[in-house]
Amino acid sequence: MDKPLPEAVEAELEQAARVMRRLPPVRAQGFFNTWPAVFHEFSDLIGREPERMRLPPPSSADISQMDKALEWLRWLEVTDAKLVWDRVSGARWKQICCRFGITRATANRRYEYALALIAWRLSGRSIPAKRSRAFVVERTKKASSTI
Repeated sequence: MDKPLPEAVEAELEQAARVMRRLPPVRAQGFFNTWPAVFHEFSDLIGREPERMRLPPPSSADISQMDKALEWLRWLEVTDAKLVWDRVSGARWKQICCRFGITRATANRRYEYALALIAWRLSGRSIPAKRSRAFVVERTKKASSTI
């Protein structure tokens, strides 16, 4: 990213969530199945719904990019990081509001601030200590509109 924008940050985090869903499930080691694989005959398959196609596992480059994007969440407060991750993972605003006990407007403000904060930090600037959240969001929007 040349000049990180909140929209680009959001897109990268959404891509990280998609890669996370494509990773193989975590299973307990040491347990295995001794039963032989079941081979189905054609007559067994008639009338069944076809199995859903799955995406292949992500490439190593996708996983590296996901790791880099997940590091950005460490710059946020814990509740804001959870809110952002829920949203980019596809949760609806109503679910997020119920989980965090906040209104839709507050959830959206926190989400916008978190994306602006990540974009601000990616551009190499430090977060101003004596400025409001609205200041960071507004300055990031101005920077993105000048491009």
